[in-house]
Amino acid sequence: DLHLSLRRQRQMCIRDRHINFEKSFEMTPKETAQKAAALMWENDNCSRWTGLKLKDIDEGQAVLSLEVQEQHTNGHGTCHGGIIFILADSAFGFACNTRNQKAVAQHNAITYIKPANLGDVLEAHAREISLNGRSGIYDVTVLDQNQELIAEFRGCSRAVNRQVFDT
Repeated sequence: DLHLSLRRQRQMCIRDRHINFEKSFEMTPKETAQKAAALMWENDNCSRWTGLKLKDIDEGQAVLSLEVQEQHTNGHGTCHGGIIFILADSAFGFACNTRNQKAVAQHNAITYIKPANLGDVLEAHAREISLNGRSGIYDVTVLDQNQELIAEFRGCSRAVNRQVFDT
């Protein structure tokens, strides 16, 4: 009996060390969001080409910025609505992929409140409103450097059966 008892204790000790070893490699939600964002950023040619900058990322949230340059302006001399949409859509995309579950846009809508001008620095603040199963809703507020509202965006996401990175 003593031999069996010692054997069980040894097995439990090995098992407990294995569990603690695995737990030491678990990522926090913020670390998961940062890793997913870094991998997505590497492949996001559109966001980089447009001049966007990833400012902050956390679970269900993202902040991206853009300085409005000449190539971003339209025939009226203001920032093209499509550029503002890219900024908001990219913030939405980063926010809805923060849990290492690949998600894509299912439906998006934007309301432009006031124009942005050459030289303005825009920030898109995306936040998760709802995540239910594979469907998510995210709101993105686009502000200028004076914290004036430029646009409001709502994005609906749908998770697909893949991860952003292997765990």
